[in-house]
Amino acid sequence: MAFQRTRMGADRTLMSVIRTSLSLIGFGFTIFQFFDRLRDSHVLAAGSAAPRNFGLALVLLGVGMQAIGIIYHLNFMRELRAERSALAADGLIHGTSRYPVSLTLIVAVLLFMIGLLAITSMIFNIGPFG
Repeated sequence: MAFQRTRMGADRTLMSVIRTSLSLIGFGFTIFQFFDRLRDSHVLAAGSAAPRNFGLALVLLGVGMQAIGIIYHLNFMRELRAERSALAADGLIHGTSRYPVSLTLIVAVLLFMIGLLAITSMIFNIGPFG
């Protein structure tokens, strides 16, 4: 049971990374789009790029945080599986239930890809979010 609780703890940690990076990506994209629309409607001067750059920086920070969270989660789960296999080989544990890929990890990877699409849309003004 301890391994299952540890795995659930790792999933909760990844969920907190998802929550924080989603907030950064969403807030940064909103700031970027808001000031882009103000510039397009000539409310702001055309040379004012600081708010747009700030929005882009938030999205980049969110995507970077998501990538680090995914890598950390994968490394932790690999170590946990190796430790569990070593304990099973030594005969210290007998339960050999599988560790399927977590739904949290799948959502994290999908959010990472959406973040990359948002960055592409913001930089090159193409894609589904433009």
